[in-house]
Amino acid sequence: MNIVDLHVHSNKSDGSLSPTELVTYALQKGLSAFALTDHDTTDGIEEALEAARCINAQNKNASVRTIEVIPGIEFSSEYEGKDIHVVGLYIDYKSDFFRRRLQNFVNGRTIRNREMCRRLTDYGFPVTYEELQSEFPNCVITRSHYAKFMLNHGYTKTLKEAFDRYIGDGCPCFVPRKKITPMRAVEIILKADGFPVLAHPLLYHLSSAKLDELVCLLKKMGLQGLEAVYSTHDGSDEREMRALAAKYDLCISGGSDFHGNAKPGLDLATGYGKLFIPQEILDKIKERRKWMNAHPGKLLPTKILFTDLDGTLLDSGKQISPYTREVLEKWVQAGHKLALCSGRDVNSVKDVKSYLHLDLPNMYVIGYNGGQIYDCTKGKTIHRTALTLTQTAHILEEAEKHGIHVHTYTETNIVSPRQDEELVYYRRVIKTPVIINPNVMDVLTQGPCKCIGIELKDPEKMENFRLSLLPWAQEEGVSMLYSSSYYLEFFPAASGKGAAVKTLCRLLGIDPHFSVAAGDAQNDLSMIEAAGMGIAMINGCNDVKMAATTITAYDNDHDGLAHALVDLI
Repeated sequence: MNIVDLHVHSNKSDGSLSPTELVTYALQKGLSAFALTDHDTTDGIEEALEAARCINAQNKNASVRTIEVIPGIEFSSEYEGKDIHVVGLYIDYKSDFFRRRLQNFVNGRTIRNREMCRRLTDYGFPVTYEELQSEFPNCVITRSHYAKFMLNHGYTKTLKEAFDRYIGDGCPCFVPRKKITPMRAVEIILKADGFPVLAHPLLYHLSSAKLDELVCLLKKMGLQGLEAVYSTHDGSDEREMRALAAKYDLCISGGSDFHGNAKPGLDLATGYGKLFIPQEILDKIKERRKWMNAHPGKLLPTKILFTDLDGTLLDSGKQISPYTREVLEKWVQAGHKLALCSGRDVNSVKDVKSYLHLDLPNMYVIGYNGGQIYDCTKGKTIHRTALTLTQTAHILEEAEKHGIHVHTYTETNIVSPRQDEELVYYRRVIKTPVIINPNVMDVLTQGPCKCIGIELKDPEKMENFRLSLLPWAQEEGVSMLYSSSYYLEFFPAASGKGAAVKTLCRLLGIDPHFSVAAGDAQNDLSMIEAAGMGIAMINGCNDVKMAATTITAYDNDHDGLAHALVDLI
């Protein structure tokens, strides 16, 4: 009987054999097919395919077994603090879409690796990213390479010491890399015409209920397989995983997770000695792929985009280009939803929607940093969170003491104690009408969604104002965030853009894992963290970039968001 192995690594990631050596060894082991599934890279696929072509051509007229190399990848992702791996089989690794996605991973890894090198150097172990690349050429640099470098250069006595003291989780030189969600990994694989499989599900040590929940989510995104046959599974484990696969109509997959001498005792095809993956498993995967090819576009769920305005969707002239408009139109035409999310008041956001002529279906407007959500189709507010009148009065009183401009809002107007240069500066873009009244509280009939402080000349003065209010704000549950170098925003801690993501997803019945958020400033951070996928503008602040799963290749003046969004449609 023919056997296969659908989870194999080469030295292009963290295995020890080259792709060519893997092909030769696979033939020796009697495999009819194997999938090269290196971590987050496809650099070895072409070499493996060429090696197989040469061997199969030589053996064409001989009674020697031929072999199929399946182009694959293993994505590292994160779910509720767990490192979750998703294998993609039969991916179109040459497609423009897939190349762009991998380049994005490379960019994220590079940022992380340079920071780890800086921390190691500061800790007394000088190393540059270029030195690492030179010592481990043509490799995806992982922590195992750092450990080998430290051992080779006498910085540690063992690999274990490097991890335990310096580069392991929680250690001083470790920099966590923000990973995509497993749902996003499944989506990328599907869009690259691949077959997504949840790898070694029992290695995550999730409870049965949590694992079931994860598989259910992934199935909604389009998961097609579960790695039920695996090197460390005993008979009971395999039966449990086969039952879970059957529950969600998933194909069974199987793999050794072979790494060569990087995992001593674990062999190709046979794992730790008892692994057996029949050709029948691969045949059923191929049958499912035929069905997938006959039903394109039916596997992916509805998503929602939450996008900031200034510095993100809008260019420096507060406009959008024809290309950005085209991408937004394609987004909603595909059935997805769109939410314009800003620190501005809702009326100002509606004004932006109006002058941009964004008359698209499935649109929502979110103002006041998440304090108010407006349904454009129904023409009404569907959620509101506000400061109390007492909190508002305290902010205004303290602003007067510190000489800081603070204004707030009614449902229709800005309310300011005076006409000053800060208000003039603010209103160069924000056209919401103004009520001037020295006693702002006389105008308010209900708590406003936010207040905003403005200081144009002295950042230290503003920061001192913020620090003076910090103990009160923490006790009262009031958030204070800078939305620009000049603006300090005050709003309920229960509000915020991240809360708006969760609230609107709940109201619409969309799982937050299927949401996308894009932003550039500190007040976008909670939104980036709450969404299933976070997009940081390359022109954005470092905190947002570190939290996001994707950093745009271009800034807001060059369609940065649109170029990132087009691959998500």
